[in-house]
Amino acid sequence: MSADRETDNHMTHHDIALLLADAADEVEIGIAPTQAVLRGGRRRRARRWAVAAATAVVVAGSTGALALSGLPNGQERAVTPAAPQPSSTGTPNLYEPQTTMLATGTDGSTPWSVSIDVWTAPRDQLEAQAELDAMVQYDDMPGDVREAADLVGKGAYFVHRAVGEDSGRVLTTEGVVTKDSAMSGRDIQAGTSPLGPGHDGLERLVIGSVARTAQQVTCEWKDGTKSVVRRAAEENVINSDEFTIRRVEGLPFDWFVCLAPAGTEYKDVKVTG
Repeated sequence: MSADRETDNHMTHHDIALLLADAADEVEIGIAPTQAVLRGGRRRRARRWAVAAATAVVVAGSTGALALSGLPNGQERAVTPAAPQPSSTGTPNLYEPQTTMLATGTDGSTPWSVSIDVWTAPRDQLEAQAELDAMVQYDDMPGDVREAADLVGKGAYFVHRAVGEDSGRVLTTEGVVTKDSAMSGRDIQAGTSPLGPGHDGLERLVIGSVARTAQQVTCEWKDGTKSVVRRAAEENVINSDEFTIRRVEGLPFDWFVCLAPAGTEYKDVKVTG
């Protein structure tokens, strides 16, 4: 009996040692918790993409349009506009984005809006870390950034939509941008999605970007009708249900939004002026 107890005791310690070793192998050591926050942000964004149910991307140039399926999972990151510029004081604001309202309106009796957050480009790793920490508070986390160094010299934008009186913002698309990118001529990139949960599920909402020289965008719908979007006469004025091409400070390309009439959905979009 004594020998059996000694054997059992030995095996117990041995098993515990193995378990501790296995547990140690699972430990991820890092200098700060930011990486875990970034991974969590990407998981949250994946769920937001699923809610958005966006299913199409349109990329077009002077030679025509190309439709790409699979807007979720970051396909809109193909947009590579230039990075936001530092503030006039020479010190970038790293702690909050600049938010621009792109469009607002009502669908039936339901209010909706589309806005964009632009974060300035940090100049070094210290500024990048400060900005990443601030992004957590806004739930704006760039999917292509794994650590602070990846954000140095790059800006980021996040397009959100909100549907209903008390609804929160839903991320529609986002991108990390560099100073060397631009759009020109009839280049256009746009994503489509249903307006929101509880609606008809049709791909009615179109959000996209064009060159600053673009004066007119035409959205075509499957019922044969069209919506013409012209450049805003006053950049700081948003008229409900009036779709315009709008300038976003810090990005060298402009944005537009259009919404199909109830009962139909997206067919095509192109720069027409």
